[in-house]
Amino acid sequence: ELYLEEISDRITEVDTECQTDAFLDRPPTPLFIPAKTGKDVATQIEEGELFDFDVEVKPILEVLIGKTVEQALLEVMEEEELAQLWAHQRAYAELRNAELAEVQRLEEQDRRYREEKERRKRQHMQMLQKQKETTEKIAARAFAQHYLADLIPSVFNNLRESGFFYDPIERDIETEFLPWLMTEVEETLERKVLGRTMLDSLICTVVEKRLDAFSHKPLSDQTEAPAEEPRPTDAAPQVAGETDAADQRVAEEEETDQPVAEEEPSRHISFRLEESDRAGTEDLETE
Repeated sequence: ELYLEEISDRITEVDTECQTDAFLDRPPTPLFIPAKTGKDVATQIEEGELFDFDVEVKPILEVLIGKTVEQALLEVMEEEELAQLWAHQRAYAELRNAELAEVQRLEEQDRRYREEKERRKRQHMQMLQKQKETTEKIAARAFAQHYLADLIPSVFNNLRESGFFYDPIERDIETEFLPWLMTEVEETLERKVLGRTMLDSLICTVVEKRLDAFSHKPLSDQTEAPAEEPRPTDAAPQVAGETDAADQRVAEEEETDQPVAEEEPSRHISFRLEESDRAGTEDLETE
């Protein structure tokens, strides 16, 4: 309980006041005068009893002069020693500078030698690289020539077979003449087929009419006709029938002859086309 302390939110505060006295100037320190000790006595000294300047000053002067001369000699010796030290230092500095210049010259010479060596090595490597590239190029060229010696003809053959290289005459015949010829042949065949169909229809109509005409005649006329003499009027239909039959046979013969005549020009044209194809292939082979 003795060491317990009450904890509160607000600390107890007390206001107090105080006033200091004004400072006074410090008085001056009095002169120190030691206290007198002993007794005061007096003595009478006559002139010349204590000091003779001429006699007493001589050893002092000798000492002073000796010390001065000795000091001057020491200073002179120090100056000479310093001069020698400075000369030695200058000589050492000159020697050191010369050695440093020589070292720098040797380092520069070594650096130039190294640079020249590196340059020579790079030049030699470049020369070897160029020689290697040249040999590779020569080998590649030889291989390409050897490879292309068989490749170019095969390529040309493939292009020729694919149709990139062609004979202009043959191409003109294939693109211009043959289509025109086929159209003309088709038109001619169409006209002939049309003529044949018309002719067949006419023949059919004539045959039907003749058949109808013969079928409508009386049987008496057919039986009495051989007994009677032929008259000009009765002979006319027979002659007309014979002429119609002859005309029909001639027309059939002409129809049978026309395909043969038409086949001959087509064979001739095909023969000419085969000759032109052979000539074109020979020209391509020679190229």
